[in-house]
Amino acid sequence: MPATAVNLAGPKLSPPARRTLVHIPGEDGWPIIGSTLQILADPKGYVERLAAKYGLVFRNNVLGETGVHLLGPDANELLLLDEQRNFSSQLGWARFMDRVFPRGLMMMDFDQHRLHRRALSVAFKAGPMQAYLQTLNSGVAARVAEWRGKPGQMHFYPAMKQLTLDLAATSFLGSGIGPEAEGLTRAFVDMVAATIAPVRRPLPGTKMRRGVRGREHIVAYFARQVPIRRQRGGNDLFSQLCRATTEDGALLSPEAVVDHISFFMMAAHDTLTSSLSAFVMLLAGNPIWQEALRSEIAGLGLAEDEPLAFDCLEGMKLTEMAFKETLRMIPPVPMVPRRALREFNFKGITIPAGTSVAVNPLFTHHMPEYWPEPSRFNPARFAEAAPSGRPPTGSPPVCSARAGGPRFAFVPYGGGAHMCLGLHFAYMQAKCFSRHFLPNIRVSLPPGGSKGWQMWPIPKPKDGLTLHLEPA
Repeated sequence: MPATAVNLAGPKLSPPARRTLVHIPGEDGWPIIGSTLQILADPKGYVERLAAKYGLVFRNNVLGETGVHLLGPDANELLLLDEQRNFSSQLGWARFMDRVFPRGLMMMDFDQHRLHRRALSVAFKAGPMQAYLQTLNSGVAARVAEWRGKPGQMHFYPAMKQLTLDLAATSFLGSGIGPEAEGLTRAFVDMVAATIAPVRRPLPGTKMRRGVRGREHIVAYFARQVPIRRQRGGNDLFSQLCRATTEDGALLSPEAVVDHISFFMMAAHDTLTSSLSAFVMLLAGNPIWQEALRSEIAGLGLAEDEPLAFDCLEGMKLTEMAFKETLRMIPPVPMVPRRALREFNFKGITIPAGTSVAVNPLFTHHMPEYWPEPSRFNPARFAEAAPSGRPPTGSPPVCSARAGGPRFAFVPYGGGAHMCLGLHFAYMQAKCFSRHFLPNIRVSLPPGGSKGWQMWPIPKPKDGLTLHLEPA
């Protein structure tokens, strides 16, 4: 490994001069804005075009900085596993997140990240998870009953967004948000939009200005709650964060608690809205798999209104396969940035210290050498079956599935030290949602289907995702 390293002692790490990257194939795009507009408009098509032209390593200019894309499972393993601590997550995400989601787990590195992650992990142990499941059961069941009583066409994404916010509030905060829900939802929407705002300063009228104001609103809301939760206690995630301690027994600072809960709420709200909406859309377009999951749930032996028990989760194999296939096709985080702390070499190309580098789960998840017919919804890829990849008995007859492959070919929740802390919560919520939704509602695509998805910063349907719902 080259000895050249970046000095992190200063307040800012400057990217390398553009001339030091010209040996890397790629393109600079337009002056100042580079290829920002092209990648925002069609990130999947844009990256695939450049990969076809330049290979699995290329440079481009996005949001005013020339960086390098590294594509494929080997690149994912290099950056995400990062056993040599060569890449900073904090400095990678900073250009997108620093003004609106500072100091969350993604914005921490190495020892600081390890200490905070250990303190926060208590909120995702078996006991709290079982408490969250109870809340999820009641919240999902009530909302599904409302939807079932209003059959017909529905704009599904906004309805799912409201549901996931309500579920995040009751699971993570211990109660509904109440009259402040609309303001908090708007604040989170503005904060997420600001992460990829072309204008990076909070000037009047800009997305960044709205995002910064949204953060001020969120911080004020949660800061008022910290002393109350520390005194009152509770089993919800927020109360547990308020009581979380570091290895030396010290409570996390109120500022740290606010930073973590605001990030968790965004992740549980926006990424699950995206993934569950895509999950339902894909089942609507694949009725054979929809019926297979419905049959699996019937096989759990639960009474009509009985909640999903924690020990039933392992029995929902087909549901998990279908959700994983959704995450493969539409990963909740399509691109993962890092910043190189040292000069490194990848596929024979030397990349200098300080360079903004990124891997792309969306690209990897559609590489045909690892995922045959990558545009086809095929949950059987994730069967625990024999090497043929055949679907388990009773599931739909679909194309052959991937028979193994590199470990980092599937990275919807990242990997290594920064693997998403809430991934088991996400799978649990998907199964809980399926348990209540599928036995009660049959879903289909209206003529014309979906109008496509906006993939950055978190995927969402361009048209609100119109679906047809009817009682099952």
